[in-house]
Amino acid sequence: MEYRERKRWGFFALPFTFTVYTIKEDMITINKGFLNKTEDDCYMYKITDVKLKTSFWERIFGTGTIDCYASSDKTDPSLMLVHIKNAKEIKNFILEESEKARLKRRTVNTMNLSASVPGDIDGDGIPDDV
Repeated sequence: MEYRERKRWGFFALPFTFTVYTIKEDMITINKGFLNKTEDDCYMYKITDVKLKTSFWERIFGTGTIDCYASSDKTDPSLMLVHIKNAKEIKNFILEESEKARLKRRTVNTMNLSASVPGDIDGDGIPDDV
């Protein structure tokens, strides 16, 4: 399955912008610009969380903004799909496909937890002699 949506104006949800979002099973591609074009890709397995935001006007015109948090993407740790139609359906698709992609690649999200060191009083990781 593939979704192809355009960024829309906030007012009347008119698609008069030069930003196109392409959402596939393995990656999200954002194409921006008219004269100077920019293409940005993010693999699905990098996306760790997705947030859907709908303002009052977006609800009236049937659009929404999806914020995708990519843990290891250096160029855009937060990918915004702004004012798109079918936002809830696309958000659910991204959630499901990102989970499938992480399981397929066997990637594990780890947290940087500092190890507790015996005798460390001030929490700097070095044992303190008392």
